[in-house]
Amino acid sequence: MILRPAAPSDHPAILALWNPLIRETTITFSSEEKTPQSLSVLIAARRESGQEFLICEADGVLLGFATYAQFRGGNGYVRAMEHTIVLAEAARGRGIGRLLMTAIEDHARRGGAHTLFAGVSGENPAAVAFHEAMGFRALARIPEVGFKFGRWLDLVLLMKFL
Repeated sequence: MILRPAAPSDHPAILALWNPLIRETTITFSSEEKTPQSLSVLIAARRESGQEFLICEADGVLLGFATYAQFRGGNGYVRAMEHTIVLAEAARGRGIGRLLMTAIEDHARRGGAHTLFAGVSGENPAAVAFHEAMGFRALARIPEVGFKFGRWLDLVLLMKFL
C-alpha cells in the first residue's frame, strides 16, 4: 500500500471514484461532477495554500483519497481546516480511512492548523461513526441545510483539535 500526493496521472482514477458519489449518492450534497480541469485546479489551489491532496493505492489501484482546505474564508480561520475523505468500496473496513485521516491530520498540524472539521451527510451514519472513532466530536446536526435529489438533507458537523 502506498500513500502519496496525487499526481496528474491519478486524475482519471480520482474522477472515476468521486463522480459516481456526486452523481448517485447523498454522501456529498454537490451535484456538480468534477472534470479533469476542475480537479487539476483544486489540487493546485490546495498545494498553493499549503494543504495537500493525498491518495492511497495498492498495485496501481486507487483505494481512496483525502484532502483538506481552510474551513471558512478570511484570515481569522487560517488555522481551521475542513477535510474530505473518499474511499473505494473495496477499501472500506481495511484501515485505509484511518491511514488517510492520520496523514491529513499530520500534514495539517505541521502546517499550523489547530482544528479539523468534517461536514458529514446526516444520511451517512457510517462516516459519523468513523469520525467519532478517530476522535472527532459531533458539534451539531444542522437540519435541512443541503438539497439534492429534490429533498432537504441534514449536515452533521464534527470537529477535532489537532
